[in-house]
Amino acid sequence: MTIMALTKENFDQVIDSNDLVVIDFWAEWCVPCHSFATIYEQVANKHPEIIFGKIDTEAQPELAAEFTIRSIPTVMILRQKIMIFCESGLLPATALEDLVQQAMALDMEEVRKQLGEMSK
Repeated sequence: MTIMALTKENFDQVIDSNDLVVIDFWAEWCVPCHSFATIYEQVANKHPEIIFGKIDTEAQPELAAEFTIRSIPTVMILRQKIMIFCESGLLPATALEDLVQQAMALDMEEVRKQLGEMSK
């Protein structure tokens, strides 16, 4: 599994054309980001059916600003274009794997229903 570099040029197309996208916001200077990269790759390799992307916050400041990224690493999960998870900090492999499993198992009709009720 190759981890995809997400940029402002390809972001919308990737999100629009994939059911589930896991994103790692990182920067070259961030020591915890380098530690997390190994964990991220391990989990990505277990799920070739899912898009795993990385956004370099230094090279893509517009995307970092759009999602109000204040701390890195930050993991975000989007399912059917809906952000279902976003948290900063270095996650252990078991926690990231559990998040991916939960994201895959979500009933998105129920999620949309709950979001609709919240917006009333």
